[in-house]
Amino acid sequence: MIRWTRRQLVRFIRFIRFIIRFIRFIIRFRRFIIRFRRFIIRVLWCITFYMLSVLGFDPPHQSDTRTVYVANRFPQHGHYVPQRFADNRIISSKYTVWNFVPKNLFEQFRRIANFYFIIIFLVQLMIDTPTSPVTSGLPLFFVITVTAIKQGYEDWLRHKADNEVNGDPVFVVRSGSLVQTRSKNIRVGDIVRVAKDETFPADLVLLSSDRLEGTCHITTTSLDGETNLKTHFSVAETSVCQSVSRLESLQAVVECQQPDPDLYRFVGRITVTQQDEEIVRPLGPENLLLRGARLKNTKEIFGVAVYTGMESKMALNYKCKSQKRSAVEKSMNSFLIIYLCILLFEAVLSTILKYAWQAERQWNEPFYNQKTEQERNSSPILKFISDFLAFLVLYNYIIPISLYVTVEMQKFLGSFFIGWDMDLYHEESDQKAQVEYVFTDKTGTLTENEMHFRECSINGVKYQELNGRLVPEGLLDDSLDGSDTTLTGEELLFLQAVSLCHTVQISYNQPDGMGGGAGDPFSHANGFSTSQMEYYASSPDEKALVEATKRMGVAFTGCNGETMEIKTFGKSEKRMSVILESPSGGKVLFTKGAESAILPFSTSGEIEKTRLHVDEFALKGLRTLVVACRHFSVEEFSEVERQLSAARTALQQREERLQAVFSFIERDLRLLGATGVEDRLQDKVQETIEALRLAGIKVWVLTGDKHETAVSVSLSCGHFHRTMNILELLQQHTDNECAEQLRQLARRIKEDHVIQHGLVVDGASLSLALREHEKLFMDVCKNCSAVLCCRMAPLQKAKVVHLFKTSPEKPITLAIGDGANDVSMIQEAHVGIGIMGKEGRQAVRNSDYAIARFKFLNKLLLVHGHLYYIRIAHLVQYFFYKNVCFITPQFLYQFFCLFSQQTLYDSAYLTLYNLFFTSLPILVYSLFEQLVHPHVLQTKPALYRDISRNSLLSFRTFLYWTLLGFGHAFIFFFGSYALIGEDTSLMGNGQILRANRQLMFGNWTFGMLVYTVMVITVTLQLALETHYWTWMNHFVTWGSIAFYFVFSLFYGGIIWPFVQTQDMYFVFVQLLSSDVLKKVLFRHLHPTGTQKSQSLPEQQTQGLSCVESLCCLQQGQSVCARLARLLEQMTGRCPTGVTHCNATDRGGDNRCGGGPRGQGTLATATVTDCSDDDDEFLTNSSSS
Repeated sequence: MIRWTRRQLVRFIRFIRFIIRFIRFIIRFRRFIIRFRRFIIRVLWCITFYMLSVLGFDPPHQSDTRTVYVANRFPQHGHYVPQRFADNRIISSKYTVWNFVPKNLFEQFRRIANFYFIIIFLVQLMIDTPTSPVTSGLPLFFVITVTAIKQGYEDWLRHKADNEVNGDPVFVVRSGSLVQTRSKNIRVGDIVRVAKDETFPADLVLLSSDRLEGTCHITTTSLDGETNLKTHFSVAETSVCQSVSRLESLQAVVECQQPDPDLYRFVGRITVTQQDEEIVRPLGPENLLLRGARLKNTKEIFGVAVYTGMESKMALNYKCKSQKRSAVEKSMNSFLIIYLCILLFEAVLSTILKYAWQAERQWNEPFYNQKTEQERNSSPILKFISDFLAFLVLYNYIIPISLYVTVEMQKFLGSFFIGWDMDLYHEESDQKAQVEYVFTDKTGTLTENEMHFRECSINGVKYQELNGRLVPEGLLDDSLDGSDTTLTGEELLFLQAVSLCHTVQISYNQPDGMGGGAGDPFSHANGFSTSQMEYYASSPDEKALVEATKRMGVAFTGCNGETMEIKTFGKSEKRMSVILESPSGGKVLFTKGAESAILPFSTSGEIEKTRLHVDEFALKGLRTLVVACRHFSVEEFSEVERQLSAARTALQQREERLQAVFSFIERDLRLLGATGVEDRLQDKVQETIEALRLAGIKVWVLTGDKHETAVSVSLSCGHFHRTMNILELLQQHTDNECAEQLRQLARRIKEDHVIQHGLVVDGASLSLALREHEKLFMDVCKNCSAVLCCRMAPLQKAKVVHLFKTSPEKPITLAIGDGANDVSMIQEAHVGIGIMGKEGRQAVRNSDYAIARFKFLNKLLLVHGHLYYIRIAHLVQYFFYKNVCFITPQFLYQFFCLFSQQTLYDSAYLTLYNLFFTSLPILVYSLFEQLVHPHVLQTKPALYRDISRNSLLSFRTFLYWTLLGFGHAFIFFFGSYALIGEDTSLMGNGQILRANRQLMFGNWTFGMLVYTVMVITVTLQLALETHYWTWMNHFVTWGSIAFYFVFSLFYGGIIWPFVQTQDMYFVFVQLLSSDVLKKVLFRHLHPTGTQKSQSLPEQQTQGLSCVESLCCLQQGQSVCARLARLLEQMTGRCPTGVTHCNATDRGGDNRCGGGPRGQGTLATATVTDCSDDDDEFLTNSSSS
């Protein structure tokens, strides 16, 4: 029995106190390092700013405004300090050649397993450990290298894409001429020339265009998703500079705000010097051409660069590319922490038990292993730490280092299966399962970016377009042959209203050298065909309507102020109106808008029939507009002009006075009819959204489009239902107003428990809601079945995703889009999907997955996501299971070798267990396993709910696999121990020489037996878990077992010159030989005389108990009786009556011979039977 003296107990308590103080010191030291680092960073920033000021440069963004000298003509008088601006390079990559190695290593060592194994590797290099550093260093090097190559290749592709953008050719005005250069060489202040259909290479302030009025038309599809045409203006003083020579003589200075990510906000002014006179003009968003937008309907423009590169508004809306951490990886890290605690517990317990064994001098310093003087004088604390680290190294394989690289390989190889899926073929990760929120763009993602005129209602009669002719509903195409196609008066008036009430612009595709001057909209009058006209509209449905009227014979050919006056004034929230002058001189008002904005002000026409037709159009998913008119008498129009002029020139309350005049004009309307335009959706969008809803996934639509357009598309695609109560949070201007509106919405939702609710939010109101009322806004959104956010800036989309991503519930988010305006949202979400649409490839380049159509999201999530999650969950759990099976016998073996840190397995087998013997079966399983047939998963979306909230990686499932691993490990170890029996030759260390000169093996044989049973068992366990067998599964499952046997035969059958020790030589061959099989398997069936003698009762042999024999001193004194009894009860093999050591001499034989090792491998105490029935003899052998 172990007894501690008072002195030893006091020392142990002092040691524990020292450990606690040491941990506290480490924590305080870490805090000091963090504070010191912050102080150093501040000092370096101060030094940098000081040096910049000394060198004549202003620190970037130190002031609120920036001054840009057009054509970089800096003032020559006085002391001028130029500002530093960013160059025009776009950088979407994470690494450079210089920082790839340190930055990638930092990111990889953020993973717990990698950081842990580098520490273990360093420990193995610094102290004497039972295993070689190669056993930890080689797998770590393999994992780090494979991951670095994969991430480096992905970043190389981003570099390649950046170089294509930065290397685009552009023209700039320098030294009085037009010079071609690369996009990355543009500097702030350069005058840049952009031609038709080219994208703007930087944020430019428009100086002039080929039009006399200095206007141009652009599309911002890649920025905000809108396909409509926008008109931008230049100031009058610069619009005349249409040649390079005049631009070279231009003296102007632009003062504007510092870079701001808001696409719709720009505040600045331009100062033009003409004849020593400075003319100051204001600049707004209508003067700024954003990078990424495209020039349309204009031959060329000149603009001065004010924001370049990563300071442009498009780049500021990019979210920094960060390393995404999946829910699976977070679960893996949590499980690794638990296993790390298990590892520390085993190491501490082993260290304490070792010193408990060595409490007596005889065990601490046996006669055959005397300590040196230096070892006797060494610090007990350092010895304890050294032994603790040695045990830590011995058990470190419980942490599966190859888990991460296997997961990465599964992601990489699994992506090919998605690409090979023909159901996802049009033209052409990881958390696709568990997704709870889908955030999708509208334009180009849900829709085709194409609109078509379908139906209309004129004076209470429904019409359709057939072959370019307007025909009443119900008439067949055959019945129209030979019929009169002349339009009636009502039909002609309706088509004239539709073709004139809009903001459409016209482009004439005339050949070079033909037509009139630049900017002349009526050059087609001289024989130019209207078929060569191309329409550009501020709204896609306006373009569809004008093109439809053109096909029906009423073509819009432009406006001429001499013959017709057009005043677009009533562009309120839901209504637009124009006043026209007819050829006869009369004035007529045409107005169009939503039915709620037109019908209440209509006093004549078929109001009720039109209302019914509008409802029918809406039920078909068409976008509806109601059209009306009003004729003015001379006196009425004079009054209208007077009121409009007074309101427009008012200095106070101009907006309110204009709104009052609009209300006065837009009344007493005559209803003409209604239109139905189809915003063509992509195929199966409605079915996909419904399937996602059945799967328990909430869908949000985030778009930069207008409120009415977005709501119409949501209704047509099934995002909003007709029976759904639509709530609105629109046009909120103050925090209090926004908070009150949110409270009202919350009360409405609470009072109604039956009706489903949908929420519509605009960008301005969303900014207020996210500023101070996040919790209230989240509560309202979570109680809504569908949410629509309109007029969203790209960065706002990312903020919404981030809001839900970081909410207390931590839901898995998915973002899908097709344009550059969706990049931030795609990068922010857990899963980012890019659609290869008509808006470029920027979304695809920054996404985790790329698909061609929105409908493919159905199979991607419900099938591939479901299968992937099941596979990756089993992969993670199985890795922990097989490592528990691997290292637990190592821990149990220490109880039988006096905690001498003797390894049970050879170093080669330690290294190859996770790399080769058990890696391929689980990798193939994670690629091919199908728990449910894919067709069933796609037809039953509700099955997706079964894997929500990371259910297969819950703590309960993790505990099951862990306990299963411990149970199997105990069976491996004690089963092999029981199978060997009390044959001490198989339990000894080193080689046992028998009388017939045949070699037997000790601990290596036992370890090899445990290892062999373990490899076969863990492989068969995976085979039992496999539901879907392919030839590949069969090949790797049975091939891994066969490879293990072949490797062991070669490794143990040859003396390898590069291996320092030949411990495993002939071990596996002997284990499989008939003699060993006879000893192990048939000793209980056909025992020899010696084996019978070993099994005699204690009353006849007066021998020692099997465990105490390991702990006996030569004098017969036992120091481990308590542990012996414990192990005897665990195994149940030894007599329980013996609790002491007999060293009696019977017949001259010492029955308790040999001695234990203190620091090396425990020597075996063997019993010598001197009976005449057996001529074999055994000798003790020990090795240091």
